Amino acid sequence: MEILRTLLATIVCLGSLIVIHELGHYLVARWCGVKVLRFSVGMGRIVWMRKFGKDQTEWAVSAIPLGGYVKMLDGRETDLSGLPEADLSREFTRQNVWKRIAIVAAGPLANFLLAIALYAGLYMSGVMEPAARLGAPERATAAAAAGVQRGDLVKSVNGEAVQGWNELRWAVIQAIIHKEDLRLALERPGFGAVHATVPAAAAAGIKLEEDVPNALGLDLMRPPAVIGRTEEGGAARRGGLLKGDTILAVDGQPMPDARAFLQEVQRAPGRTLAVTVRRGGQPVELRITPEAVEDKGANSKGLVTVGKIKAELVGMVDTIVVHYGPLEATAKATRQVKEICSMTLRILGRMIVGEVSLKNITGPITIAEYAGETAKMGAESFIAFVAFISVSLGLMNLLPIPVLDGGHLLYYSLEVLTGRPVSERIADLAQRIGLGLLVSLMALAIFNDLARKL
Repeated sequence: MEILRTLLATIVCLGSLIVIHELGHYLVARWCGVKVLRFSVGMGRIVWMRKFGKDQTEWAVSAIPLGGYVKMLDGRETDLSGLPEADLSREFTRQNVWKRIAIVAAGPLANFLLAIALYAGLYMSGVMEPAARLGAPERATAAAAAGVQRGDLVKSVNGEAVQGWNELRWAVIQAIIHKEDLRLALERPGFGAVHATVPAAAAAGIKLEEDVPNALGLDLMRPPAVIGRTEEGGAARRGGLLKGDTILAVDGQPMPDARAFLQEVQRAPGRTLAVTVRRGGQPVELRITPEAVEDKGANSKGLVTVGKIKAELVGMVDTIVVHYGPLEATAKATRQVKEICSMTLRILGRMIVGEVSLKNITGPITIAEYAGETAKMGAESFIAFVAFISVSLGLMNLLPIPVLDGGHLLYYSLEVLTGRPVSERIADLAQRIGLGLLVSLMALAIFNDLARKL
């Protein structure tokens, strides 16, 4: 069932984005008067095809489910001898350079417009997410040094209003990428408005692949550790934990939330813990010995031994519904797409100079995993993921690499500047180099995917 859901989610995600991208090329080509011979979803051998319309355009599904293409009447690929003059005037290379630019740019633009529409729809419908309320920062973190306290509600970051945890997380990552101080406007229970500043230097050693806010000490405030169901024969039940018990302390150390208790248990495989709980309004002392269990550690490539007590922790974080009106939602969605593009380009730039690891390049396996996970989380998460991938697909196609849309746009830009098209010899050489670079990037992405899995 899990594999089927992941497969269906991947097909819906990538399939819809490919269709939208190629529809952008197709519609603008038709608008510019260019004859379209084939619209294909997928590459390679055609497995299904039907002809429609006045031009009898072939609408096809091809065997390799990676990408797609729109084949136009093009003298570089098709013998034009014997064609009527009406069709010759609709050949791609005979169009002026501005029409060719419009046709090539339409694919990425369609992906950006789709992302804006999806994000705007989410903002208008309302998205439930954790509130931007902070937990107690660990002592050695930058947030603790800045004076952040448990229960602080973040109202704005660097002057930009923040409604929920996702907006806060995004704003923090943006500040780190731009190497800016993090100026937080907070609302503190019982005190009112306060301010805290995390200096940019505090993030100098943080890698973007990490949980950036958490590395700074900005963590979501979680509910107290309240025990739900306990398993028969588990350490929790043997130690006397009951449903409804609230964990107050472990070995004399206060447990502010469920995460702190979970971490304390995991760090104590086979070691007896003195656990203080609140039961019926009164403190009760218990002694619990977590079982030693081998588990895959979050930051480990192999198995590590952790403690488990086989108990369910219940409780909900503070949540809000974030929503906007149509105009505000569209403006915010447009800014979101712009910021994703800006962040991606900055990360690419830092990869080139060696500041960010090439391990961050991911491929179809990782995309499929995230598609399945977000589909399991619900429609809102899946739609947001599709919007993000749509932006990434559009931006990737705009990279100035021959064989991609960006490479063709580079040729046409040079044609605008020089007044003549790029020579076929140079274009052919660049095409070969670009294809080699693209294959290398795909190989690296798949290698990184497999390395993560293994």
